[in-house]
Amino acid sequence: MQDSGILELFFARSEQALTELQKKYGRLCMQIAVNILANMEDAEEIVNASYMNVWNAIPPARPQSLCGYVCAAVRNAALNAAARAKRHSCD
Repeated sequence: MQDSGILELFFARSEQALTELQKKYGRLCMQIAVNILANMEDAEEIVNASYMNVWNAIPPARPQSLCGYVCAAVRNAALNAAARAKRHSCD
């Protein structure tokens, strides 16, 4: 499905939008999160939380690049989680 179709599903508040988003960008999002966090379980949590953040942001946001928007959301969430983990670690 094209990004424009996925965006239309988001604007229609159809849960199918999340399914289509995961089908199209799920592997890429997981790769980004795993590369930052180095932990598969944490990466899965971050990706799922990012999908919910995207769900809550669209609408009103209408990103020019859905891929860039989702990847940025995952990257930012993973970086925040890594920073939290580093602050709470006992070095």
